[in-house]
Amino acid sequence: MSYNWNWHIFWELSPEGNGTYLDMLFSGLYWTLATSLSAWVLALVAGSIVGIARTLPIKPLQWLAAAYVEVFRNVPLLVQLFLWYFVLPEVVPHAFGLWLKQMPNAAFYSSVVGVGFFTSARVAEQLRAGIIALPPGQPMAGKALGLSLAQVYRYVLLPVAYRIILPPLTSEFLNTIKNTSVALTIGLLELTARARSMQEFSFQVFEAFTAATVLYLLINLVVVVAMQLLERRLAISGHFGGK
Repeated sequence: MSYNWNWHIFWELSPEGNGTYLDMLFSGLYWTLATSLSAWVLALVAGSIVGIARTLPIKPLQWLAAAYVEVFRNVPLLVQLFLWYFVLPEVVPHAFGLWLKQMPNAAFYSSVVGVGFFTSARVAEQLRAGIIALPPGQPMAGKALGLSLAQVYRYVLLPVAYRIILPPLTSEFLNTIKNTSVALTIGLLELTARARSMQEFSFQVFEAFTAATVLYLLINLVVVVAMQLLERRLAISGHFGGK
């Protein structure tokens, strides 16, 4: 039996009654972008704090940061999403758990937290590696100038370390976008979930997932180009790719 291709399916009304199948895919694209951007902000903030803590000369902080990385990096993302969405409301006080269950867009917030913390462990390790890669004379020079430890990180170490790790950060941002597809398992109607819904309603599986693939590729292409421009913009002359 041959497959019945129908590329006009995108302009047909969806059974949901909220527009065409193309509108359905764009709705999923919106939630993919909203989830990935929010999760990336959380990952960058939390990962930076943990990455810095891993390099501070304070052993208890190093141990806590190392434990954080090991937990969030080694537990599969799907398991973490289930824990945030299904388990957390059951283990917190009843009133708070009930509020979590009834919260509008609960799947979105759980996805942001789950993907964000999962990615933050990887960002933390990359920042730690970027700080360690710097010549030891730099923090020594900062201290010799009378800077405090916080000022050494703020003005000497972090500005250069972030420039070093921009390429791996780009890869992590791309992974964050792709990892949002796992959120369909807890009910988030992101791009992959919408493509599946379109396929189930219309039985046009190849058209649905071809469109989703093209949208993912376009998003990732925009991110790669933007990060390349940012990397060139922030490059230090004579160092780390600068001219």
